[in-house]
This record gives sequence, C-alpha cells and structure tokens, in this order.
Amino acid sequence: MCCYCFAQERDYVLTVELSRGKAESEILEFNFSDSLAIQSFSANVIDSLQREGYLNMESKLLFISEKKVLLRLNSGKQYKWIQLRNGNLEPWISASINAGAYIGKDSPFQFQRVQQLMEEILETGQNKGFPFISVKLDSINIENGQVSAALFMDKGPLIRFDTLQITGNSKSQPLYLARKTGILPGEPFSQKKVNQVMDLLKNNVPYVSLAGSPELSFQNEQATVYLPVNDQRMNAIDGIIGLLPNEIEASKWLVTGQFDLQLYNVSGKGRDYLLNWQRLTQYSQNLRLEAREPYILGSRLDISGAFSFLKEDTTFLNRDFTFKVGYQMAAHTYIDFFGKWQAGDLLSVSRYENATELPEVADFRYNNYGAVLHYTNVDDLIVPKSGWRSNLTFGIGNKIIKENTGISADLYSGIEKNSLQYYIQGKVDYFLKWKQYFSSRLSLGAGELNNSNLLLNDLFRLGGLQTIRGFNENFFFTNRYVYLNVEPRYYFGNYSYFLLFMDFGMLEEQVSRQARDWPFSFGGGLSLETAGGIFNFVYALGKAANQPLGFNYSRIHFGFTGRF
Repeated sequence: MCCYCFAQERDYVLTVELSRGKAESEILEFNFSDSLAIQSFSANVIDSLQREGYLNMESKLLFISEKKVLLRLNSGKQYKWIQLRNGNLEPWISASINAGAYIGKDSPFQFQRVQQLMEEILETGQNKGFPFISVKLDSINIENGQVSAALFMDKGPLIRFDTLQITGNSKSQPLYLARKTGILPGEPFSQKKVNQVMDLLKNNVPYVSLAGSPELSFQNEQATVYLPVNDQRMNAIDGIIGLLPNEIEASKWLVTGQFDLQLYNVSGKGRDYLLNWQRLTQYSQNLRLEAREPYILGSRLDISGAFSFLKEDTTFLNRDFTFKVGYQMAAHTYIDFFGKWQAGDLLSVSRYENATELPEVADFRYNNYGAVLHYTNVDDLIVPKSGWRSNLTFGIGNKIIKENTGISADLYSGIEKNSLQYYIQGKVDYFLKWKQYFSSRLSLGAGELNNSNLLLNDLFRLGGLQTIRGFNENFFFTNRYVYLNVEPRYYFGNYSYFLLFMDFGMLEEQVSRQARDWPFSFGGGLSLETAGGIFNFVYALGKAANQPLGFNYSRIHFGFTGRF
C-alpha cells in the first residue's frame, strides 16, 4: 500500500479499514487537503490490491462527516497460479522466454506479469521472422482461488527481408547499407533491426543523413524496407603551402606546409582513403596513409591498413604499419583488433661517438597487438551538440633494442634488449546542449606506456589542435599523461559556432627524468560553415615547463576543409 504526503494544509482525514478474511482488520489513517485527493488515493489502493491477485475485492468509500472519510476494503481470497503451461509454444521460443522464471507455482495471479510474458513472446517472434505473431491464454481453469492456463500462439507466416530500397538521393550501394544495418536479403524479418536503423546510421555512417523514418511494406512473404537517406558532403581536401627563406642553406627556399585528403564511401561501398602530410620545419615532416575496406568477402568484418612515417629533425626516423580487423558489436559499439609493427632508427649518430651512456633515443623494433573499443552515441557525427563519444586502446608486444654500429657496444651492456612493453590509451568526449544555441564539449584523455627501457623516440606525442592547444603539433614527449579540454560553444548555424576553451594537462616523461609537467592553455576561436566547406580558426596561449606564457609564444591553428 502506498502513502502520499502533502505540503498543503491537511484538513481531510481518511481512515482505511482493510479486512483480510478472518484476520483482524488493519486500520490506517491519512490526511489530505481536499476530497479529490482522497478519491484518487482510494482508486490507487484498490488497483494495487487487484494487481496482487485480489480479484474479488469489495470496497466502499463513505463520507462520515464533512472532513472525515472511511474507506472499507475486504480483500477476499488471493488468487494464485497452479500452473501456466507452454501450450503450443515451439522450443525455439519457449527456451528464449523461460516462462517459469516469470510465473511459478503458488505465485499470486498478477495480470501485469502475464502481459509482460506475452509481450516477450511477441517480441521474440517479431525478431525471428514472424511479425504477425499473436498470443493468448487458453484452457483457463479457476477453482478455489487457484488458476491454471496454457499459452496459445499463432505465429503467422514466415517473413524474410527483401532487397533494401533507398528512396533518397544517396549513391550508397543498397547492399552496403543492408550489411551495415543487418537487413540482409533472405534473412528472417526482425523488428529490432528495423527499429535500430536510425541509431546505426546516425552513429556509424557519417556519409549519409536520414531524411525521414524508414518505411515497411509486406508482400509475398517478404518485407521491403525503404530508407530515405541523402548523401552528406564528407570528402575533404585542404592544405597550406608555405615558402620561407632557408636559414641553413643560403640562397634557397624552404617549402613547408600541410596537405590532407579524405575520401569517404568510395563507389558507395563504405571504402575510405586518407592521406596526411605535414612539414613544419627544415628537417621534420610526417606522413600518414590509411585505407579501409568494409565487409570483406561478404562477411561482417572490416579490414584497414595504415602506414605512418615521422622524421624528427636530424635525430630519428620512425615508421609503423598497422593492420586492423573491425566488427560492429552493437548500434553504438565497434571494436578493432590490430597488429602493429613499429621501427625507429637514429639519423645522426656522430653526435654519440663520445657518449658514456646509452642515448635517450635508439634503434628499436616493436611488434604489438591489441584492441580498440569505440562507443558512439551522439546527435551528429560531424559536429556533435549532445551525446557521448569514447575510445579505449590496449596494446602489448615485444620490443627489441638494436645495437647501432655507430655507438660503442659497451653502452648496450646491462641493457635488457628484448622486453615486454604495453600501453593503454583512452579518450572520452561529452557534448552537452544546455540551451538552443549553447553547447559544451568536455574531453578527457589519458594514457600510459610501460617498459623497463623506454626510449624518447617511442613515447606518446601530444600537443596541437587535437590534444593540448597553444603548442606545436607533437610538442610533448610523454609516457604517462592526462588532459582535460573544456570548450563552451555558441552556435549561429548548423556547423558554425564561436568557442572559448581551457586545456589542462599532467605529463610525465620518464626517459630524461624530467619533473612532472602541468601544461595549460586557453583561448578562443571560430568554426564557420561555408558553401565550399568549413573554415576553422583557433587562437591559443599555452604555458608549460619549457614554454613561458606570453603573446610571443601564442599559437594560431587555422585551416579550411573543403567538402565535396
């Protein structure tokens, strides 16, 4: 029985007299502010008793005086189950619902639980190819307050999915979207898959946008799903080329710049190709190539490969090749299993000819394997305004330190050249839309790299637009880090907004035994959507152990991403 509390003045007194067979009556008293509240409370009490199996309950509400009311209740006999039989339920459905777990012998007759069981039978059938399934109670027997019955099911015809139909302007292949949503021709109909279509496309296929809700039609024991999807301009190309006087080689020019090419959903089959090149100084540059092929050989698996090249001035050269196999676990969850082969080599060895201890950088080979778990639940994949987005990476493998002939072999003595190395990295983005034009992005990133012989040239690299702003790209070397981005935004268009930000970080760098660093940065910027793409501009001031706070150290991150 429920008890209601009221903050208003309590003038009416309700006395509840509850009789349960030969047992002594229970008398309870409640106070209410008006007669309507009394009537509502009385109706709720009666309903709750009937839901507990008191089907023949008698009740009477009496107004004794102007402010005193009496509710007399005679619960009568409580009806209980003797047995609820599976009836004509087939094994594939009776095993999935486990009726005994819902309604056991001598349990109270609660129609709500019967209804819940029937709904589970209907849901199971609708997801196994029988969208027109129906169920009812049959052979009902009630005697001396005891109930027995059997479940009777009419599953209707078996319905299978027909070819997925695209009704929008998207050039995506129907088979690709069918594999992405699980709505494959010839497979049994599933209402659950149809219900998840919008969620799956919104969180996993940035190339298309839904122009409406999916529609269904049934004919000749086949179900056709119509998807109103339109293509989004996702392909991007942007770059900056700079010509500067070469300070090292007289009468020559230094070419610097950055080039990005991103091609998505090539041929409408979900294929992606990415290229990124960056050269910011005379001797430093990096290159990254990546390609992805979904649903290899008609399976549910995606494969991708990436090659990365980093030249750090005249100090070292890093290369790595990554191969991934991915699988869509659920509407919001995706997992990648990867193998990564990394190599690092010294470039200028002459500086270490007279070294008395092994340098902080060295030649190494590191083969590692692991997994990346992605979770995405946002309102828009391109520029989210609300929702969550996260990823967690774990890798482990064997690292080999190779002896360089330009360095004295004595420096390698006592060094564990073959050792186990592991790392873990994670990032969580939370987007909060707290007014029509205001949203905030909160990002938390962290990582740790562990090995008995860490090298400077295999540490994590942080700094720049994607991590801690106000510093050059890859400014920090670290084996353990955590950083927080706080970024309120004011939107004046779908993808156009002003932003302010503050970034905070904690970095540790074990190789050179530097003190723990606490960098921070702040600033503002603009993202402007135009007919040809999106223009980004961020002005940032940052402070760290080796960079003071000052306008002469400020950084401007800007670029234009053309979309086609």
